[in-house]
Amino acid sequence: MVSICTIKVRIMKRSYLIVNPHGGLKKGLNILEKVKPIFDEGDVELNILETEYAGHARDYANEIDFNGYDALCAIGGDGTMHEIVNGMLTRDDGKQLPIGLVTGGTGNSFMHDMECLKPRNAARRILTGRLRPIDIAKVDANGEIIFACTMVGWGMATDITELAENMRWLGGQRYNVASIIEVMKNRKRVSKLILDGNTIIDDYSFIIACNTIHVGKGMQMAPLAQINDGLIDLIIAKKAGRLKLLSLFPRLFNGSHISDPLCEYRQVKEFSIVPSDDNILNIDGEINIDRINIANTPIHVKVLEKEINVLV
Repeated sequence: MVSICTIKVRIMKRSYLIVNPHGGLKKGLNILEKVKPIFDEGDVELNILETEYAGHARDYANEIDFNGYDALCAIGGDGTMHEIVNGMLTRDDGKQLPIGLVTGGTGNSFMHDMECLKPRNAARRILTGRLRPIDIAKVDANGEIIFACTMVGWGMATDITELAENMRWLGGQRYNVASIIEVMKNRKRVSKLILDGNTIIDDYSFIIACNTIHVGKGMQMAPLAQINDGLIDLIIAKKAGRLKLLSLFPRLFNGSHISDPLCEYRQVKEFSIVPSDDNILNIDGEINIDRINIANTPIHVKVLEKEINVLV
C-alpha cells in the first residue's frame, strides 16, 4: 500500500542507470530494451553502467561522480536496492541522489509495496520526478554497520532461506523442503530481545523486522508496515511445536499470521537481538555475498526516518 507523501518534484534531465547484463536469461538487458525508449521520450540522458561482479552496484553508488546528475536509477530488485543504498550512505562526500528502481529482481518487496511491479510503469513513474522520502534501518551487526531497506530476519526463517540456497537444484520447491527440514529440527534459539529499552529473554522460533509490508516473493509479513512512519514492524514468533509452526508458515503470505497467538506484532523505533549463540542474518533478502555471510548477531537496529528519497 502506497501511503507516502510527495514532498517535491525533481526535473529529470540526466541520470545513471545501473544494469546487470549477466543475470539469468540476460533479464536486465531485456528490461533495458523495454524502458530505454521511455527515458528517450522523456529527453532524459542516460549514463548506463553495467555491473561486472557481485557488489558492483554498491561500488558504483559509493564512487561515481554525482555532480550534474538528477537521479541514480537501476534495473533490479531488493538486492540491487540494498547495494545502492549501502553504497550511497557510506560515500566519503556524503552526497545523495534520488534512487529510481526499475522492477527487475527475483524478490521485489520494495516495489510490491510501491504497487509498481511492471518495469515500464516504474520507468514512467521515475520520469515524473516525484520525490518520496523513505525510512532506512541502520543495523549494527556485531560492530559492522549495514543499512536495510525492507527487512532484517533472524532465526528459523533465515535458516530456511540459507538451506534453500544450498538446494537450488530443487527449483521452486526448495523453500518448502527447507521449511519442513528446519521445522523438524525445531532448534533452541534463546535470545535477549530489547524493544525500545525493555528487555525480554525467551526461546524464539524467529524474529523478523520489516520496513515494508512484503518480503520475499509476495509474503505479507508485516501488513501494518509503512515505509515512512519512523517505525519498524516486528513479527516475534516464540518457540512452538512442529505442527503449529507448519500451520503458521502458509499464513505469512496473506498476513493472517498476525492474529495467531504464536506471533506478537510490535512497532518500535529501535531494537536489539542478543542470542546465546551467534547466528547469521537475512538483510533485504541477502544472507551472503560470494559465500561470505552478510551479517551476524548480536544486532542493534535503529530507524533513520526519511533518510533517502526515491522516485517511484
